[in-house]
Amino acid sequence: MTMRYMMLAGVAVISTAAAAQVQPPHVAKKPFQVTSPNGAREDDYYWLRDDTRKNPEMLAYLAAENAYADAQLASLKPLEAKLYEETVSHIKQDDSSVPYAKNGYYYGSRFETGANYPILERRKGSPTAPVETLFDQPAMAKGHSFFSLSDWAVSPDNRRVAWAEDTVGRRQYVLKLKDIATGAMIADTIANIEPNVVWADDNKTILYIEKDPVTLRGYRVKAHVLGTPVASDRLLYEEKDDTYSMEVARTADDKFVCIGVGSTVSDEQRCAPAAAPTAFTVIAPRAREFRYGADHLGNRWIIRTNKDAKNYKLVTVADADLAKGTPAWRDLTPASDAVFIEGFKPFDGFVAIDQRQGGNRMIRVLSDAGKSTAVTADEPAYRMSLDVNEETATPWVRYTYGSLVTPTTTYEVNAKTGERRVLKVAPVPGYDPAKYVTERVWAPARDGTRIPVSVVYAKGVKRDGTAPLFQYAYGSYGISSDPGVDPGRIGLLDRGMVYAIAHIRGGQEMGRGWYDDGHLLNKKNSFTDFIDVTRYLVAQKYAARTRVAAMGGSAGGLLMGGVANMAPADYKLIIAQVPFVDVVTTMLDASIPLTTFEYDEWGNPAQKASYDYMLSYSPYDNVTAKAYPALYVGTGLWDSQVQYYEPTKWVAKLREMKTDTNPLLFRVNMEAGHGGKSGRFERYRQNAEWQAFMLQQLGVAK
Repeated sequence: MTMRYMMLAGVAVISTAAAAQVQPPHVAKKPFQVTSPNGAREDDYYWLRDDTRKNPEMLAYLAAENAYADAQLASLKPLEAKLYEETVSHIKQDDSSVPYAKNGYYYGSRFETGANYPILERRKGSPTAPVETLFDQPAMAKGHSFFSLSDWAVSPDNRRVAWAEDTVGRRQYVLKLKDIATGAMIADTIANIEPNVVWADDNKTILYIEKDPVTLRGYRVKAHVLGTPVASDRLLYEEKDDTYSMEVARTADDKFVCIGVGSTVSDEQRCAPAAAPTAFTVIAPRAREFRYGADHLGNRWIIRTNKDAKNYKLVTVADADLAKGTPAWRDLTPASDAVFIEGFKPFDGFVAIDQRQGGNRMIRVLSDAGKSTAVTADEPAYRMSLDVNEETATPWVRYTYGSLVTPTTTYEVNAKTGERRVLKVAPVPGYDPAKYVTERVWAPARDGTRIPVSVVYAKGVKRDGTAPLFQYAYGSYGISSDPGVDPGRIGLLDRGMVYAIAHIRGGQEMGRGWYDDGHLLNKKNSFTDFIDVTRYLVAQKYAARTRVAAMGGSAGGLLMGGVANMAPADYKLIIAQVPFVDVVTTMLDASIPLTTFEYDEWGNPAQKASYDYMLSYSPYDNVTAKAYPALYVGTGLWDSQVQYYEPTKWVAKLREMKTDTNPLLFRVNMEAGHGGKSGRFERYRQNAEWQAFMLQQLGVAK
């Protein structure tokens, strides 16, 4: 087929429907020196950064990459469509949530058939009372290529609702309000806020977090009074330290409004009466390596803290003793090397605790009398987590349970009697859990550490070393990767794939030490853990050595970039979504969103030890002339978490340096941010593309 190209400033742009014979896009190299206190580096692709996202040369290159991906994937369109249809067939389209009670109303959501977004509604006094619609999101999303309603709050008198809305994908939300009974919009709007909205008791004051317009860091808590100019909004608190993020919330008993600020290694919380949130009292002053979070019920505070407890413990302090500081804190739970406390929820007479042990997340109930009762599970690898529990004057604790085989099930357990009842099993049409097997495997890392791995496959798949493997991990920020049933994964399992979640260091599946051993100057453990899990699963004949695909996104995309450089021969395909791959350059630039928050995650490259270590694993800086596996890389032009130019530069450098003929595809979503396009079906539609490519590369395309 004859191809026509348009040359624009050194970039080849495909102007007709591409065919498989088209060559990869070419992008110009423009010498640029990235300077730092610890040395300078040449970056020939730095010019691809354009904070305005209007540079025609840059946009032309992205368009060329999309056209090239279209050409290479054209033959897979039937399989892509089939995978998407299979996924959708496992989704109950007219599904609804389990209603929860709050302040005299029952709140819930429901999807209509074919809708990308849910309708949020409430019923007064009873789950069967007449419906009041809060948000008709399908209607609200019309005309927008991206739509996100991320946080909302009903006023204490139940008359008005405030919410945070994003129609770009940049996570710069707009505060909006309306009258619930009439649906009439209230004129007040506030731009560029965090998705975090809290009412004061007067029903006219709203607390919100203002973002810095450049760094997108939430740094000021303000109070807006309905009907007054935004310019006159009262400043309640400003965080001067740009390594801290912040949030605003009401306590469990609604008596207080609290402003919480936190970094990787430190927290500070200040609270004021919700009736008059003006004078805030600090629960405990910040200190390095001191973390805590407090909630209030009755006449006491309950606090989760790492004070003298690396894996956290719960303490309590009476209102009257709060001013005495941490010496007045009294233990509710002991410090433990085996149990990591993830969170808690206070109730009248007891506390529900969300914790981790043995790599699994579980629930425990602790009575005020000191009796501790764990909620049991029957599977080797699973996830329990506290669900919505807005009411405290109840013995019933709502939580969810799931595994790689068991669909998410909503339970409630009676803290007094131990009675447990099922409220809902998430419907997965056409899916039979009995056809699949889940296992917990412990893979030895090269330093002797045992890495937990959650595995699932269809019954009948033989452990003979011939199956294809799809391995996932994240492993950063102390974020754990918990197992669950995914409608988009069922078709892969039915085709004989083995799916594994590698719970590598950098998460907190095994406690705070698990995180400490996978960040800062220990970050490479995350990469080697992932590689060692792959090699163990292959050695144990879960999969063929030549049929392994790996995937990670965001910081997990950094993982993929590191793995691609360190062990390219172990993977047939690597999928890196919105990958954080230009670590040193990004961390040198405090104007980039998230950079200053993360000095205690990756290190501050202004310090030589951190600079040298980060440079030793940064995927972009370590691309060399060698063979790489097939690669599928995704990004969003409006990404605020990992800027689009990081994966763009990485792809450009890989195209220049790699010596293999394996496909390298770069999919750029021009209308979305970090999470891709919005809407429940759009995510699966996007996933079907890389899934089809993966199946083709692993030899299971059908």
